[in-house]
Amino acid sequence: MDNDTRLHRTEASPQQPRWLTSEEQDAWLSLAAVVVKLPAALDTQLQRDADITFFEYLVLAGLSEAPDRTRRMSDLAVLTNASLSRLSHVVKRLERRGWVRREPCPEDGRSTNAILTEAGWAKTVATAPGHVEVVRQLVIDALTAPQLRHLTGIGHRILRRLDPDIPCPTEIPRRAK
Repeated sequence: MDNDTRLHRTEASPQQPRWLTSEEQDAWLSLAAVVVKLPAALDTQLQRDADITFFEYLVLAGLSEAPDRTRRMSDLAVLTNASLSRLSHVVKRLERRGWVRREPCPEDGRSTNAILTEAGWAKTVATAPGHVEVVRQLVIDALTAPQLRHLTGIGHRILRRLDPDIPCPTEIPRRAK
């Protein structure tokens, strides 16, 4: 069996990996490129226009859509896909800027809530239009309505494989608008 044939076999065996077909490899490489390039493009726009990182924006936006603009730090970590340690460092930075404050959770004394301040709300409201426009330009406007629905389903299926116990972003409660 030559190298090319071996690289494209899809049958599983104890000795051989299930190599990707050409079609599968094309799909994987496209997704991998998006996973690498999209966050960098979003980060560039947010730093240029709002002097915040993409991750900081995710934290602010996650709080802005929560009931009472408040989330437990552990829930915010899940929403932003961050470790509690990383989230804590970022929230500390946002606290210094006056956009977030932390308080003990009244329902569970072992937990801490992150709360979006009025200044944080104002920052989020001011930042959102530019961010949404870039998301629209780079992702939404590139797809047809059926493709967008497929992308949502594909995202959910992949997220479920990554961690079946964590809700997909569309399943996390949001504040009524």
